[in-house]
Amino acid sequence: MDFEFSVGWMFGGLAIVLIGGLIVLFYKQIADGLASGVSSYDKVKLFGILTVVLGLLMASNLLPVVLTWLVRLIFRV
Repeated sequence: MDFEFSVGWMFGGLAIVLIGGLIVLFYKQIADGLASGVSSYDKVKLFGILTVVLGLLMASNLLPVVLTWLVRLIFRV
């Protein structure tokens, strides 16, 4: 699969980066409200960081390339 830039992927990825950034910024309030409090602060922060990384991959339209590579690696296609 070749790399091809897409404006739709860029805006979708930037929206996901924004959501992930807000999760990282307000991780304590989110963990207190939705999870079990102090014991899950690091889990919520990790989820936010992974969301930011996923959003950056989507914004640069590299997610389909990475997923194609991963599927070929696992299934030997």
